[in-house]
Amino acid sequence: MRITFSDETLEEFCIAGKSNKNEFKIYVRDNKFMSGLKRCMTTLLVARSTASLKNYSFMHYEQLRGNLGGLSSVRICNGRPERLLFTERNNGIEIKVIELNTKHYGNKK
Repeated sequence: MRITFSDETLEEFCIAGKSNKNEFKIYVRDNKFMSGLKRCMTTLLVARSTASLKNYSFMHYEQLRGNLGGLSSVRICNGRPERLLFTERNNGIEIKVIELNTKHYGNKK
């Protein structure tokens, strides 16, 4: 699949694993998270379509509803709440936002 990014900082973080943006700095030092992000990005690149992402159970691909309708998401790391949100396009996907909310899915820690 073809992947485009809505933000240069987000692209640098997802592709190179570097960032000067405060919200990403703590994740750059987290080896488990960065390994999961690399695995996630590699899987997105080799997938033929977003429909084929359902074959990768570890990603927990879903099309979102409600106030996030029109976006889709995949899990970055198993056992963690961080999700990669994107818009589906005919020729690939455009990554809009990386949600790094620790209260995702009711996780109240």
